[in-house]
Amino acid sequence: MTSHSAERETVLHSWSVQSAWDAPTVVGGKGARFETADGRSLLDFSSQSECCNLGHQHPAVVAAIKAQADRLCYVANAWGAEPRARLAELLLEKSGFTGGRVFFTLGGADANEHAVKFARQASGKPRGLVVTRDRSYHGASYAAMALSGDTRTRTQVDPADFRVAHAPPPYAYRCPFGTTDADACAARAVARVGELLAGAGAEGVAAVLMEPDAGTNGIVAPDTYWPALRAEATRRGAWLIADEVMSGFGRCGEWFAWQRHGEAGRPDLMTLAKGLTGAHLPLGAVVLSAEVAAKLEHEMLYTGLTYCGHPLACAAGVAAVEAYEREGLVARSRRLGATMLTELRAMQARHAVIGDVRGGHGLFAVVELVADREKRTPLAPWPETPPALRTLVHAGLQAGVSFATRGNLILLAPPLVIEDADLAHGLALLDRLLASHFPTHA
Repeated sequence: MTSHSAERETVLHSWSVQSAWDAPTVVGGKGARFETADGRSLLDFSSQSECCNLGHQHPAVVAAIKAQADRLCYVANAWGAEPRARLAELLLEKSGFTGGRVFFTLGGADANEHAVKFARQASGKPRGLVVTRDRSYHGASYAAMALSGDTRTRTQVDPADFRVAHAPPPYAYRCPFGTTDADACAARAVARVGELLAGAGAEGVAAVLMEPDAGTNGIVAPDTYWPALRAEATRRGAWLIADEVMSGFGRCGEWFAWQRHGEAGRPDLMTLAKGLTGAHLPLGAVVLSAEVAAKLEHEMLYTGLTYCGHPLACAAGVAAVEAYEREGLVARSRRLGATMLTELRAMQARHAVIGDVRGGHGLFAVVELVADREKRTPLAPWPETPPALRTLVHAGLQAGVSFATRGNLILLAPPLVIEDADLAHGLALLDRLLASHFPTHA
């Protein structure tokens, strides 16, 4: 049995219909490219799951994993570990959370769950309300599904059981409040969060959990949204949790996306994963401010993960943070992101199928396709993916570039190490594919 056949018959693949799964086997990679068993080299325009910020097989991270494996592969979290302590120091330094603490998890979903647990414990409200957004994604465990405003999993969990309420998103292109002004849409969205917090009832409020920027939901909030949300959470006595799982580590042009707003956007807790190790090993984290950490300092922390702060993963994290800094990748993301946004805006002028282009703070952008630009009619109901877009993605693979989509969206998030020429090549291919697959919209 071939490796591909064995995988089809033995593995359950996430977010897939198993009978339809037929992806190539990946056997290697370097930089912004990965290699398949049939000998192809594919340019990665999505950083896989928006997580390979450092590209594939970054030599410094691979070397750090090997060196740590020679010294110590594992020790339980009850014991100290040098790479764990060093990584926590680096995260507090880069975030400016002086006096805070870091709790390490295995990925983004459990980071978000633990952030909520810590927020509730620190507030003294074990059943305190948590407000999140519709059309958001925070993971696929049961609690994370409750936190997420994801239509795909809505029938599997009742958010009310987890004391979670969802607010409409600041989706300015199709504002749920009916306004065509981006800042007005942001203001209405923040006001609705405040209304939900005000109506929390006797058990009170605990936190607001939101993504400051990038997310696979494709909604990039207006710049006025996050600082206003910060102010509203403070006014209502709720901790603000920034889900930086996807937007962190240079993806949006800063170490963490909230930093674009300065102190006016500083959250109380922050969740991390994906770019934390550049996806070389699984690792997540919750970064707590000094104020939140102080609330927990003399209380039992009723939580535990066997692999919490795993030395191998933390060594990879240290090497990753050092690589972002040494190679100037955060600033590089801003520069290349501006270039990418300019090219996408030019495509929008050429292709009427592009209704909106969002992003541009770093190497993350969303291209939303429409059937009618004037009426903003989607090609397919959310979150269905139009057949023509599936065909475009397949044609991209045949031409050597891997694009990611969700619904009517093309999500562009190449590794921060991508060469300028490769970025230009991938964007030029997308331009040609849009012309050939949506000719009636040209």
